[in-house]
Amino acid sequence: MLFNRSLPALALALGLAAVPASAQDATQSAAPAAAAPFTDAQRAGIEAIVKDYLIKHPEVLQEALAEAEKQQAETQRLAQTAALKEAREALINGPHDVVAGNPTGDVTLVEFFDYNCGYCRKALVDVQTLIKTDPKLRVVIKDFPVLGPESLEASQVAIAVRQQLKGDKLFEFHQKLLETKGRVNGARAIQVAKDLGADTTKLQKDMASPEVKAALSENRGLGDRLGLSGTPAFIIGDEVIPGAVGVDPIRKTIADVRQCGHASC
Repeated sequence: MLFNRSLPALALALGLAAVPASAQDATQSAAPAAAAPFTDAQRAGIEAIVKDYLIKHPEVLQEALAEAEKQQAETQRLAQTAALKEAREALINGPHDVVAGNPTGDVTLVEFFDYNCGYCRKALVDVQTLIKTDPKLRVVIKDFPVLGPESLEASQVAIAVRQQLKGDKLFEFHQKLLETKGRVNGARAIQVAKDLGADTTKLQKDMASPEVKAALSENRGLGDRLGLSGTPAFIIGDEVIPGAVGVDPIRKTIADVRQCGHASC
């Protein structure tokens, strides 16, 4: 256990803190090159002292845990920032993505989504609002089927249909499928594509194509590199925004990217 492993070191630190500096210097100068290990009795005594101290001062342990969590979060943030920089081109100009809004917009909003994600359905309204109210916004939609085989089937159809539907028609397919009541699967996705004029025979053939497999593999790889654990996840500039956070936080981040080139000015 972490508690047991850290007790001796903490006890030693506490013990040294109670010894005058002159005594510490004398002890250090007289100490052998390698200190003898603690005996079982000494270790038990040290652990008892530290345990008693932590029971009387639990805030010490709470502060240590808070600091550890803070350091872990910072490490993850730095790794994510590096991944965003390295994968920038694949994120905003992937060959298999749906692009909505202004294709030549000055800011790109990337969304990773799953057709069976309830929060993605909620976030669709936010994305639609942003597109309608921001004529300079470019939106990239990335299939990230993480909620089971039905989601995977739906994404396979969605990627394959891009061989036939283009532009606004393709984004219309995306919206109709995401607005579906209940679970979305391959059959439902094929029906929506058929209603919009797609050739279902060709569509079923294209679903098993290397291009569809490559697109899903690329998106999974990007999600793993960015540490995405669910959907929706939005990327704007140098920041990942997890969850359906609403229009205002996304709009604020877009404004900051326009102003200073970063997600937070």
